[in-house]
Order: sequence, then structure tokens, then C-alpha cells
Amino acid sequence: MKKVSFAEFGGPDVLHLIDAEEPHAGPGQIRIAVRAAGVNPVDWRIREGQVLGAHPTRLPSGVGLDASGVVDEVGEGVEGVEVGAPVFGEGASTYAEFAVLSAWARMPEGLSFEEAAGYPSVVETALRVIGQVGVRPGQTLLVSGAAGGVGSAVLQIARERGITVIGTAGAANQDYLRGLGALATTYGDGWVERVRRLGPVDAALDLAGSGVLRELVELTGDPRKVVTIADLDGPELGVRFSGVAGSVTEALTEAADLISRGKLHIPVQKSYTLAEAAAAHIDSQAGHTRGRRVMVV
Repeated sequence: MKKVSFAEFGGPDVLHLIDAEEPHAGPGQIRIAVRAAGVNPVDWRIREGQVLGAHPTRLPSGVGLDASGVVDEVGEGVEGVEVGAPVFGEGASTYAEFAVLSAWARMPEGLSFEEAAGYPSVVETALRVIGQVGVRPGQTLLVSGAAGGVGSAVLQIARERGITVIGTAGAANQDYLRGLGALATTYGDGWVERVRRLGPVDAALDLAGSGVLRELVELTGDPRKVVTIADLDGPELGVRFSGVAGSVTEALTEAADLISRGKLHIPVQKSYTLAEAAAAHIDSQAGHTRGRRVMVV
């Protein structure tokens, strides 16, 4: 089978499309014929060797955590899913023609494989950080870097829970944020004052790692009311860095319910082939994403 792999840590140029042996489902796992794989910032952080504590990596290594596809092997002890079922979930080395998943859910009716591949990690992350930051219905949450995949999920989940959201993003994404129910403003010079004019902030999330943690602490008045998923220096300011996943299966179940009820939709901004993995990582690292980037197999 074809698979994207890297044999050393480094830039996008270390990614290569290779011929590899097919993986097989072990106990409690399923294997899918991959139709699409999600492109996440953690993918290139793993490729660079940034997050070895949370993601121990043995070289050579495959790439990718999220995928959608059709079940073609069911491991020992797995119940409730059968060969031929369309699923989306999380596993390992998903930039490939076949991948093993350790957490999954059936795809909601009407969702394409391309769209489904964009949900697993971002929805788990969104649910996790909303819980960790402790924001409650009736309060206001500030989201820095709100137009990407995690931000898109946070805005919609928060709205469903009765939480007001102020989102920062580039000028081109202001209408997109408003369409997701957020109070929107741009980042850049004067952004703190623009946020203040929109109202007081009870809690804040840093999803972009753009060096705004001090300002987020200033706006909330307490570093314990700020969570980052992108700035590794957060703990130096007393800000929690959230990098360890919770229950992906529970997150997928909630995502499927929200999608089915029309309460959650994350658009696919751009698709790539496996041979274009390096380009996908370059674009992901550049930021300015609206929704998701995915690999189509």
C-alpha cells in the first residue's frame, strides 16, 4: 500500500510517499480502507519532534491521526461495527491507503468521507478545552484564532451550550465567524481594545499560538481562566497547555449527534493527495485556515 512516512525529524521535505506493508487490526481495533485523512497542526509538530512527550515517535514513522473510510477488518473483542461500515475516527499513520483506528463512530447520514475526516481530533480538542477552561452557560468565552478547525467546533459547541463567544481572526474570516454565531473582531494592533468594546471576558482559549497569552490573561484577569493548545510557553505564565487527548470515542459520539441535528458543520477548505503531504503541512503551518484541510485517498 501507499503511505506517507518520515525517517528523520525536520521540515516538510522529510515527508515521502512510500510502499509499505498493510497494517492489521489488533484487539479492540478496526482497520479501514482510508478514503480521507485529516490534516492537523499536531501532525507537523510530531514531524518536527516538538511533542515527543505526548506523542512518542519511533522512526521511521507514518503520519496522521484522523481518518474516515470503510471498515475492512474488525479486531478481537470489537462489537457494534461490521466490515463495510462507513466510519470516522482516530488512530495512527492515517495518511495511507489502509489505517488502524483505536476510536471511531459511524458516519452520520449525509456526511461525505472528505468532511468526516476533518472532525475527530478537532471535536475532541474543542470539547476538552471548553471543559478545562471552565466556561459556563451565560458566560463569555474569547477564542483567539477562531476560524480554524478547532475554533469552528468551539464556536458551534459553545453556542449550543448557551455560551457567548468572541472570536478573533483575519479580516477575510469575519463574516465566517459571525455565521457561526460569534462576536467577531480582527487580530493585530488594537485587538485588545476591540475585544473590550465587545464586552467582558470570563475565559479565553488560545488556538493559534500567536503570542497573545499575556493579553488573554489581562482580559480574563486570571491565568487559570486561559487554556492554550498552541503555545508551549503557556505554563511559564500560569496558563494551562492542553495537549493530552481525553475520550475520543465519547467526543465522536457527541460530534455525530451534533452533526445529525444540524448543530455542527466544519467546512473543508482544501484537499490534497497523499503525494501532496508536504504541501499540506506547509499550508497548515502557515495558518489562516477556515475550517479543515484533508488528504483524499
